[in-house]
Amino acid sequence: MTTATQTQCACDSCVCMVSTDSAVQKDGKYYCSDACANGHPNGAGCGHSGCECHA
Repeated sequence: MTTATQTQCACDSCVCMVSTDSAVQKDGKYYCSDACANGHPNGAGCGHSGCECHA
């Protein structure tokens, strides 16, 4: 059996893939950054190249 080690960030507007080992975990979901995990306070994006999530 193979275990997934990468998944898409749980933030709806984010296109980032994240390693389950290094992801920010919140409420049982995996996020690529604190900004995504915390609902983008003050409109902050995740900061990753090519991703424009912020809301």
